[in-house]
Amino acid sequence: MQSVRRMMLGVLFLSTTLDTFAQIQPAPTSPAPSGLPAGIPRPAQPGAPGTQLPANLPGNTNRGNTQQQGTRTQQGNVPQQGTRTQQGNTQQGNNNQQGGRTQQGNAQTGNNNNGQTDANGDAVNNERRRNSDDPLTEADENARQESADEQYENLRRDELERQRRKLFGFDVFNNPNYQGTFQPNLRIATPAGYVIGPDDQLNVNVYGYSEFNYNLTVNPDGFVYIEKIGPVHVAGLTIDQAKARLRDRLAKIYVGLKTSSYGAANTYLVVTLGNIRSIRVNVLGEAGKPGTYTLSSLSTVLNAIYEAGGPNGIGSFRNIQLIRNNRVAATIDLYDFLTTGVQRNNLRLQDNDVLRFNAFRLRVEISGPVKRNNIFELVPGETMQRLLDLAGGFSSNAYRNRIKVTRFTNKELKVIDVTEADFRTFTLQDGDNVSVEQILNRYENQVVISGAVFRPGTYSLDQNKTLRQVLQSAEGLRGDAFTGRINIIRTREDMAVENISLNLANIINGVDPDVELRREDQIVIPSRFEMAEFANVKLTGDVNIPIGEVPYTANMTLADLLIKAGGLRESAAASQVEIIRRKKDVDPTSTTGQIAEVYRVDVGRDLSIKPGDSNFLLEPFDEVLVRRSPNYREQSYVQAEGEVVLPGPHPLRSKDQRVSDLIKLSGGLTPYAYIEGATLVRTVVISQQEAQQKQQTISELADDSQRTVVDVAPTSDVRQELIGINLKRILDRPGSSEDMLLQSNDVLRIPKRLETIRIGGEVLLPTTVKYRSGQTFQDYISQAGGFTSRSARKRAYVVYANGSADRTRKFAFFNIYPRVEPGAEIIVPQKATGDLTARQALSEATGIAGSILTLLTTILVITRIR
Repeated sequence: MQSVRRMMLGVLFLSTTLDTFAQIQPAPTSPAPSGLPAGIPRPAQPGAPGTQLPANLPGNTNRGNTQQQGTRTQQGNVPQQGTRTQQGNTQQGNNNQQGGRTQQGNAQTGNNNNGQTDANGDAVNNERRRNSDDPLTEADENARQESADEQYENLRRDELERQRRKLFGFDVFNNPNYQGTFQPNLRIATPAGYVIGPDDQLNVNVYGYSEFNYNLTVNPDGFVYIEKIGPVHVAGLTIDQAKARLRDRLAKIYVGLKTSSYGAANTYLVVTLGNIRSIRVNVLGEAGKPGTYTLSSLSTVLNAIYEAGGPNGIGSFRNIQLIRNNRVAATIDLYDFLTTGVQRNNLRLQDNDVLRFNAFRLRVEISGPVKRNNIFELVPGETMQRLLDLAGGFSSNAYRNRIKVTRFTNKELKVIDVTEADFRTFTLQDGDNVSVEQILNRYENQVVISGAVFRPGTYSLDQNKTLRQVLQSAEGLRGDAFTGRINIIRTREDMAVENISLNLANIINGVDPDVELRREDQIVIPSRFEMAEFANVKLTGDVNIPIGEVPYTANMTLADLLIKAGGLRESAAASQVEIIRRKKDVDPTSTTGQIAEVYRVDVGRDLSIKPGDSNFLLEPFDEVLVRRSPNYREQSYVQAEGEVVLPGPHPLRSKDQRVSDLIKLSGGLTPYAYIEGATLVRTVVISQQEAQQKQQTISELADDSQRTVVDVAPTSDVRQELIGINLKRILDRPGSSEDMLLQSNDVLRIPKRLETIRIGGEVLLPTTVKYRSGQTFQDYISQAGGFTSRSARKRAYVVYANGSADRTRKFAFFNIYPRVEPGAEIIVPQKATGDLTARQALSEATGIAGSILTLLTTILVITRIR
């Protein structure tokens, strides 16, 4: 239905556009070609029969006598309200219009009323008149005329092409992907009815008592020449007729060809075709490629039709005439061949035959659920049933009781409903648009049952008229069916949906009557499980298989749940298995505030439970918690590296094992151990929140630092940290506060005696130098070439061999540098190269002001002392 509406709107739009072009724009300079598709109005053409030019076109006022065949001549005054009034006669003299207007002199005379407009919608008055000798006006008018002609021609061409592609049979003759050529078969036996003509070759074989072969070619005069016989005329004869004539002539040489007084015939004659001639056929009328074609003499009418490209856009498929000797020899209906394959009147062509394609008389388009959606050509008098046969019949989803026909009348469109009883009598007209609709998307006898039945689904109302019959077809109710209340969702005639609640148990037991069902009823039988909250139990803790939540089943015990989890792990506190049970129906007036109950059960390693607790039944939503044994620890190790007697991993034997204990387990220190450089390396795991907070702190320090560069590196969740320890004090006082408790994976590093100092950062020559007792921080900086211009001297610091560090301090304008010990590393940071932030600038100014104030105070104190 939507496609029909779109097509109707398109036709109305196209018709309105063409009518507008014909009435508003100047007439085309040449008549539009005929042959528009059915239903497309033809614009009025100057001089065309049955047309009338609009009276308000500029330059169209005719004075005198104008020879216009089939058109009205406007005489006298034609008053038009709101337009120009034309006065006088139409066209002075004889101005014959040949494909356009002839303008002589002024195109307008008389009065131009105020408020009148010309053909372009421009206002005109008494002072402004359009003259044909105005070059600007004439150029504009010609441009508008050419634009109108081009638009009309494009619309007409597009519509013709669309119509042609929808024509039934168009692809047979115009499909570029089709490889067939419809060429005649030249390798066939000699046709008995073949008519001989010039350039045909005849093979004459004489055999029997006498034998001889003749290869004879028919000359342009229609004769073949036989030695000792002379010329024999065979043109226009069939093969059988030519054979008889040649037998009569050759019998003079070969007596045995005929029975005579000399005896019975003992020689025989056979005549066959060799090379065949070509013929010329003229194709006229509405053919795709009219002209003269040279074809094989074995060609038929269908061969010529294919060579000519079939009918064109207005050519007929049903009325193709074969004209021979100025008479119609046959009329070909291509639909016989396209629909049934019957080649009726497919005669063999002869020289100078004429094939004429007539214009179609009646075309009808059919759309919707039929097998072929095309434009079909009908013979006048053919009915709707014939159109359906050509379209291949209805599709499976077609509505067959009624077909809608959209028809053009003299004024407008109209719709005709054709019922199934009228298919064989309703005749179609040219331009009819036949629309077949689909069946309704609904069921006429469907009921649906769902829920707690063994076979839910769709059932026929014809065999299941009542509720009990549908239940029987669905193989009955499941055990979980809730029969106390079921629902039937029914769609009433007014499309409103209502709910019908029933007691199915009473219907089954015969207490209540059975229910009569209707079309589209939906029967819903709920399940008891659907109306109950889904219950589960939860198990967490030290079990072999962490199952989490599992569905609750009736009579489930604690032992059943532990078996599902694969038993207890070695680390489980078996004697402290807890069952947490939520309180139900708590008294709101109670002052205890209890919301849960906790039960503790002693479970053995072999899952044996005390006799009183072995049958501990679980309830829905119970949570079982298997705690970890408080003293259970997996084997863990600490490691000693460097200058110890027994380096390597050593087990943690107790929770209070200390650094001094690890020294003892390692066999003590070697003579070359550097005690001051001992370091404890500990693996630290920080949480995500701690990592983010630390990263934020580093970023803030970077913003606050004055003219120094702070490397803001991303922090890791797992890292190793160096803990500075004083091993000398630890060895002197084991178990003191300096003697740290060890943790799993701690590493104690005791380096060999160190004798170097590393200087790095913003110095002229970062290097490593030998440690010398008594040298200060400045001495080592001097050995590295001194500070650079970008050195942040007051930020310099020293990292000692044990991992601890010490910074530079400031007193007034003086920097107090830290001490330097063997194995230490001196680091001089770099000043910040970027612009200072507001906070950094304020801090810098505050520091300078404080230094100046301190200096002034010192000078003032000294002055007073003096």
